[in-house]
Amino acid sequence: MKHFTDKQSYNMTGLFTLSIRLVIGWTYFSAFWRRLVLENKLNPEEAGYIGEKFNHFLPNALGIKPLIEYMVSNPDVLWWHMMAFTIIEGLVGLFIMFGLFTRLMSIGVFLLALGILLGSGWIGTTCLDEWQIGVLGIASGFALFLSGSGYYSMDKFFMDRKYKFTETKWFSFLGSGVLRIKNLKQIVLVGALSIFALTLYTNQYFHGGVFGTLHNKSVKPKIELSDAVIKNNTLQFEVFRVEGVDVYGSFLIGIQLLDSAGHVVFEKKGADLSQFPIENINNYYVAKVKPGVHSLIIPLGSKAILSLDLEDIAYSKDEIYTLKLIDISGAEWEIQIEK
Repeated sequence: MKHFTDKQSYNMTGLFTLSIRLVIGWTYFSAFWRRLVLENKLNPEEAGYIGEKFNHFLPNALGIKPLIEYMVSNPDVLWWHMMAFTIIEGLVGLFIMFGLFTRLMSIGVFLLALGILLGSGWIGTTCLDEWQIGVLGIASGFALFLSGSGYYSMDKFFMDRKYKFTETKWFSFLGSGVLRIKNLKQIVLVGALSIFALTLYTNQYFHGGVFGTLHNKSVKPKIELSDAVIKNNTLQFEVFRVEGVDVYGSFLIGIQLLDSAGHVVFEKKGADLSQFPIENINNYYVAKVKPGVHSLIIPLGSKAILSLDLEDIAYSKDEIYTLKLIDISGAEWEIQIEK
């Protein structure tokens, strides 16, 4: 009778998490649906390519930055990972909604959410969107592993008909039913507190949301300048867009070369930058710096070496020059030219 009561309890627990199962399942399945059915977001040659979105994660990712950088530096590798990632999201979401191998799929939910959290938990212009999606996905995956699926699930459908695989020891860990783990209450407590600690840590790390100064790296564009040199009548420097809104680029409307007195000795304005020669842009990643209609566009996560011809510009090799970049928002970035 106790075994029956246990089964009933787990069936009811699984029933209570039905709404979580359906919503989480659709959240992941919809990623597959919109990328491959509603639109083709896996085509590297079209706008909206998911690989570029992945590139946006790079500047401030936590712990997995080297992995992201490797993939966005190798477009073929990135495409295969994006394809595999999309298929996995689709299968995990579909299986979770149907309640099929629920506990195995809940591990998938947990890991996918962890990837979202570590990669893009810093992104979100108003409500810390990606961080919230990540931590809630991790907590939901943990809860679904504990509950499994009860009524209205394929797991229970197969268990009620006593299919052989449902009576094996491994099914209770991969599917649903009674979770036979010793010290379950202690494990739940440790797991819940660990997830809560991860929530607080990432909230503080990405946004300063626990103590100190609250900050949001998605609000204003920020560009890092490096390796600015003048060689053979060519001004060359590296740009790396590390902050700002991910859905559109920084719109560069000015590049100036200033002497030690602050006088402009060379300048390119928005109209000039909209005609910036492609061959003078050496992009590192799939998110590319490129000329736009009225400016030079620098997407979030893009990194490139830019070269400008100074052939007709009078400059002195003994002068100390400063390079200034001007964004349409009014933001400016400066770096001293290396000798």
